Formats: sequence, structure tokens, C-alpha cells
Amino acid sequence: MKYDDELVKLEDHLCFSLYACSRAIFRLYRPFLDELNVTYPQYLVLLVLWERKQSTVKELGELLGLDSGTLTPMLKRMEAAGLVERKRSAEDERVVMITITVEGNLLKEKAVCIPRSLLESTGMTEEEVITINNVIKKLLQKVNTASMK
Repeated sequence: MKYDDELVKLEDHLCFSLYACSRAIFRLYRPFLDELNVTYPQYLVLLVLWERKQSTVKELGELLGLDSGTLTPMLKRMEAAGLVERKRSAEDERVVMITITVEGNLLKEKAVCIPRSLLESTGMTEEEVITINNVIKKLLQKVNTASMK
């Protein structure tokens, strides 16, 4: 089978487009996260906890696609910063519960402007961004399903 020249152009590779877009979006987040004094993965943990108030390390790992080897040191740093509290479950000591603190909740007030600011910086409408996000989530689901085969 002869390869089409289009198949080997960098700009035509979906993985590169997603990678480059992701890096650009992270750059947009950077000033906001610096103001909150958190990293992007820490911000994701906070998003989950602002919604749920508490979660297990396992649940956080599943939601964020992070393993416990990545999560545990990050959660320890967040606890040292006073953003979360870690406690072992009384029923099962293998389970570690993560609870947002008052200080962690206070960051929500500062972070509430982030989604709107990022949307405005894209120059796209809310509907366009929602559509793209839905397509990416569908792609992720399909890729995850394909990788399990």
C-alpha cells in the first residue's frame, strides 16, 4: 500500500492538533492558576471537590485519569498548603478520603472567573466550545474503548 503524502504531514495529524491545542490552553490557564498558587492537576482536584466536597483517592484517579503514584504526592502538597484534608476510612483503612477545607473552598471564589475568561480569550462562542468539547469527549470515549480491545 502506497502512503499518501497527506498522511505524513504534521499539521494533518489529529494527535498533534490535540497536543498543540492542549499546550496552548494550558498557557491560557497559567496566569489564573499562578494567582491561585496551584498547578493544573491540583486545579482539577479542586474542581472535583468543589462539586462533591469529598472523594476517595481512587475516585479522583478514575475521574482525572491519574494513578495513585501521581495523586498521592500531589494530595500531600495540597494538604500541606491547607487546601484538602486526607483521612483513612474508619471502615477500610486502605481507602483514603480527600475532603476540601475551608481554605480550599475559598479558592473557588477566586476561580469562578476562569471558565468565562478562557472562553472570551478563544474568540469563540460558548456554543462552539461546547460542541468541540462534546466531540472531543466522544473521541476520547471511542479511543478508550478501542484501546481496551
